[in-house]
Amino acid sequence: MNKGALALLVHGGTENWSPVRWKSRFDEVCPDRRVLQLPEATFDPAEVHYAAVWKPHPGELAAFPNLRVIFNLGAGVDALMADTSLPDVPLVRVAVSDLTERMTEYVVLHVLMHHRQELYLRDSQRAKRWAPKPQWAAGAISVGVMGLGALGADAADALKRMGFRVAGWSRSPKQIAGIDCVHGAAQIEPFLRRTDILVCLLPLTPQTRHVLNRDLFTKLNRNSPMGAPVLINAGRGGLQNEKDILQSLDDGTLGGASLDVYATEPLPSDSRFWTHPKVVLTPHNAADTDPDEISKYVARQIERFEAGGALENVVDRKRGY
Repeated sequence: MNKGALALLVHGGTENWSPVRWKSRFDEVCPDRRVLQLPEATFDPAEVHYAAVWKPHPGELAAFPNLRVIFNLGAGVDALMADTSLPDVPLVRVAVSDLTERMTEYVVLHVLMHHRQELYLRDSQRAKRWAPKPQWAAGAISVGVMGLGALGADAADALKRMGFRVAGWSRSPKQIAGIDCVHGAAQIEPFLRRTDILVCLLPLTPQTRHVLNRDLFTKLNRNSPMGAPVLINAGRGGLQNEKDILQSLDDGTLGGASLDVYATEPLPSDSRFWTHPKVVLTPHNAADTDPDEISKYVARQIERFEAGGALENVVDRKRGY
């Protein structure tokens, strides 16, 4: 019996999202299945049972009448959820240890960067200025992690082991050993009041859009050794009100920011984020997707599904993640 084809729809535009690269990996891990790289492939839409996608164009997936599962190749599914013609089939998000570990690397790197005053020290280097400031211990800093899914939970645990005081906030109750976890609208303000460095790893939903705004920033702790709180956003660009971030950096409401995601990507050349002295900017590569690991993950899921097993990490469409 012929196995249903896997359609590959990748619209990234950067080297790590090269469709050819993804096609070669899926050909290797799905040797007995036709892998179709769209839009180049010639095929009958009815033969497509599975789709592996990144930012597909609205309506593309509706063209497959026998689609059984959609696999999103990155962690965020908001672009997919915005497609009103999305077929009513299981939508599976990526959850592999490689992606989790990369995000934890990013979060730890940027928390340490602000904690160890790297922006000041690099400015001193450029000015040839030998003027170290007193350095506080990790235990003097409270890091708050918004979003306690697989990525947030792992990052929070790593920061705790480094000696930071770590708390986490999520929409629904979570339990992580050694982490003070709070949840819901009623507990977000007390969580913010004690946070010196805010790490945001929330999914983008209608409820979380622009949650990173001036009102939230004014609630962060201003009595830490750092002087002013710091924002680290490696979640989604739609979480942040960028005008509010810039205003808060300019007037000292925020002492610094590390941003990996933006409302418009690639980030326009005229954005002030590029040159703002308090901003550490990265090009949405905090947890770069690895074609090797994720293609294997998708192949395993398809094999399990065709054998009658359950899919893992299926998105709850009502919640949006």
